[in-house]
Amino acid sequence: MTSLVRLAGVELGGTKTIVILAGEGTVIEQRTITTTTPAETLERARESLTAWNSEKPLSALGIASFGPLQLNRNSPDFGRMYDTPKPGWSGTDVAGALSSDLACPCTIDTDVNGAALAEYCWGAGQGHSSLWYITVGTGVGGGLLIDGRPVHGAMHPEIGHIRVRRPAGDGFTGVCPFHGDCIEGLVSGPALGARFGCDPEAISDADPGWNDVAADLAELVATLLLTTAATAILFGGSVITNRPFLLPLINRRTLARLSGYLPAVDTRSIDEIVRLAILGEDAGPRGALALADQARQERAARSERRVRR
Repeated sequence: MTSLVRLAGVELGGTKTIVILAGEGTVIEQRTITTTTPAETLERARESLTAWNSEKPLSALGIASFGPLQLNRNSPDFGRMYDTPKPGWSGTDVAGALSSDLACPCTIDTDVNGAALAEYCWGAGQGHSSLWYITVGTGVGGGLLIDGRPVHGAMHPEIGHIRVRRPAGDGFTGVCPFHGDCIEGLVSGPALGARFGCDPEAISDADPGWNDVAADLAELVATLLLTTAATAILFGGSVITNRPFLLPLINRRTLARLSGYLPAVDTRSIDEIVRLAILGEDAGPRGALALADQARQERAARSERRVRR
């Protein structure tokens, strides 16, 4: 971000929404909004953006949102949510509601892609050409970057709904309303409550059930390493960050699943490849700012190409 650039970002989360303004390389202002209905939440965020833009025009807006989202700019539904477990939000035009009053470039991506971008720019993902950011909390999601760019296709990665091999003897059927025992249905916060039969925060670290949780997550990690050959997989979210003993269990089981097949992943490298993200709650809003800066740079590049013609 240059000294004359004024960027705005919105991290739209399932429980809270953060609206952030940055300029001259530093955060100027940050506001937190409780995520309620689409109309109320997006209007409150839009009011902040409009006020900041009135003070001095914004250079770009970046939105990092829960999803799933339509991210194809050629689609008439660009920036809208697909069917989502969040009540009332399916079909919401997130990008349109937040950017309609602004003349600056705007981009939208998933919250996990935004967090991955923040870790790539300022956190544990610096220097990595291929990077996963995985959050395990209320849900399970993953964002993938290749050379600093979020990966999209028909939509965006939805790794929370991958089904994994289950440990022998684990009869938990999962809680995902779509797939039952996909990884989100097995290890998210609500899944842990159902699996252990109590508030997840009350589960003892010594409970043997964590071995099955670690095994499920190791299956996911092994799958991602085999399919994408990522150089880093960074974990965020409350489930992993609040239980530091889990990551070593996951890594040991990942090595067992791989059975020595990937030469770059061994007992010496696994803890460097699969580790905790470091930006914590700052990853989301900073990722939104990074998305805004990408949108600004892309518009500038298009303008320069037109001038050259």
